[in-house]
Amino acid sequence: MSLTHDDVIYVARLARLKFDSRELDRYVEQLSGILDHIDKISELDLSEIEPTSHVLKLSNVFRDDEVRPCLSQDEVLANAPEVEEGAFKVPPILEAEEPEA
Repeated sequence: MSLTHDDVIYVARLARLKFDSRELDRYVEQLSGILDHIDKISELDLSEIEPTSHVLKLSNVFRDDEVRPCLSQDEVLANAPEVEEGAFKVPPILEAEEPEA
C-alpha cells in the first residue's frame, strides 16, 4: 500500500506533528513499507492457528509463600533515630491548623 504526502500530512496533523519536506519524504517511504509488511502478513492462512494473547506460554514465576524467621521489633527499631510507642517517629509532613477561637 503506497501512502501519499497528503495521507502522512493528515495523520501528522492529527498527532499535532510538523515535518519539513525531507522528513515528510522519509515518513511516506517508511510508513508505506510498514503497511506493505502488514499486507503480506494479511495474506497468510491463519485459520488453523488458535488466537493467543502471548506468543510464549506464561507460568507463575512467584515463589511459594512460606513463613520464615524475621527481625524482632527491637532489632528493627535499634537503629531508628527516634522511637515512640514501639514505632518509628518521623517529623510531620503537614502543618497542623490552629483551631479557631
